[in-house]
Amino acid sequence: MGNEHTYKQFDVELESARSLVLKMGGLVEEQIGRAIDGLQTCDLDSIEETINADHRVNALEVEIDELCSQIIARRQPAAGDLRLIMTVVKTITDLERIGDEAEKIARMAKLICSSDRISHPRFSEIIRVADVARAMLRDSLDAFARLDTATAWKVVRMDQVVDEQFQGILRHLITFMMEDPRTISTSLEILFVAKAIERIGDHAKNMSEYVVYMVKGKDVRHVTIDDLDRESQE
Repeated sequence: MGNEHTYKQFDVELESARSLVLKMGGLVEEQIGRAIDGLQTCDLDSIEETINADHRVNALEVEIDELCSQIIARRQPAAGDLRLIMTVVKTITDLERIGDEAEKIARMAKLICSSDRISHPRFSEIIRVADVARAMLRDSLDAFARLDTATAWKVVRMDQVVDEQFQGILRHLITFMMEDPRTISTSLEILFVAKAIERIGDHAKNMSEYVVYMVKGKDVRHVTIDDLDRESQE
């Protein structure tokens, strides 16, 4: 009976760690959404709220990290349980960094919207790439929750789309700056936003790779697209 109780308590602790990761992921996704909306609407109150929300993300990271440390110390997990704990620890690191990128977007939005410019830039390309990056984050969290490697592989592939869209935005901004030097300041601010979104895609990709490791025990970081196709069919 004692062992059975211990096993059940271990399962509760693991499930608590998983649930907290999803809670943190939802908070980060909300943070990104508010940052992008603030960029579009120039709602300075919403932008400021996004910046101030970063401490909540950081606090969750500390809480989950402490829980995982306690589980390792008390339970000495092995095999799949150990992979789950390792995945959780790595995932919350990427989620915290995504939160940092969302805060950067909000700070750039505040700078752009607070400036005394005659007109503000249009953000259609930024919105499109942000939608892809948010979808990657959402799908990576879903893959984590359902142990779904098929969805995880999809997210890894989507990262190439975000990279290509970022390069397109970069080319356009360089063209604008060359044609009219007065656009340099605004173009650089938009570039910082685009780079933050590209980094969000990178972190979401990392999270999906951790899911594959957790489920299959395979480290698929740094694989080529061809290797990725072969791995996903195994």
